[in-house]
Amino acid sequence: MAAVLGFTSCQPEDSFVNNGLTNENLDATFDIVPVEGKVNTYNLVAKTSQVLKSIWNTGDGDFIGQGVQEVSFPDAGTYTITQTAIGTGGSKATASKELVVAKTDPLKGNLVQGGTFTTAEDQAKWTVLNLSASGAAFWSFANNSATIHSPGGWAQEGIYQAIDVIKDKEYTIDMFVSSPSGSDETWLEVYAGTSVPQSGVEYKDNKVMGLSTWDGCAKSKFSGMLSKVGCVKNDKTGTVSNVVKFAASGKIYLLIRSGGNKFTPDGITVSKVEFRGK
Repeated sequence: MAAVLGFTSCQPEDSFVNNGLTNENLDATFDIVPVEGKVNTYNLVAKTSQVLKSIWNTGDGDFIGQGVQEVSFPDAGTYTITQTAIGTGGSKATASKELVVAKTDPLKGNLVQGGTFTTAEDQAKWTVLNLSASGAAFWSFANNSATIHSPGGWAQEGIYQAIDVIKDKEYTIDMFVSSPSGSDETWLEVYAGTSVPQSGVEYKDNKVMGLSTWDGCAKSKFSGMLSKVGCVKNDKTGTVSNVVKFAASGKIYLLIRSGGNKFTPDGITVSKVEFRGK
């Protein structure tokens, strides 16, 4: 008996093929149900209650959600939605489904032009704000994105475009940001100011959101919407928020400025830039 107990007590937990709790037939399929009274808004409904955790991806990176998850698609297009379902015993299954959104929401359509950086025409919608006299920091365009490169030493560079806004209307700003490696003493900041950007002058008008190693993000690799992975506080609210509104109708400047002292050699990549009515 002692020999048997000694043998079994030395077995690692993962030596068992199945501990009896693992769901070998986990169903990750789901339904997409329009939400009544809301434009281009849907509930993603997991088909089984055996899902303990739902990890959803609607095209902007994975996020942990609910078995019934509300999502919104303001722009017309075809979207691939994926659920990674986690079940008992650590079981995992994945399923995907396509959603076709026929029309853009007229109130929440994207006001950014060329926010995908896909074509030369898209890229031309952005103006480069030269901030490093030597040109050491620069933006490059490729793979439907824009990437800021810097050798460090506090070199920085910005890009911006003008957008027309309506007085007292709330807007949200967001974008997909990523880097396969982290930085130190580095920032990426997003502004929505009324002052006109000037070459060689660091823009500081109405900081909305961003990444900052001093505040605890971008120190290691990251990938996701800036509203989720960012940690820079909004100048107006004093909290991490991507909501803005303006005291007067007219032209504002959406500006992305990035640089640092010990900048990742891989650069920080930006895509899917959005500025929408809330």
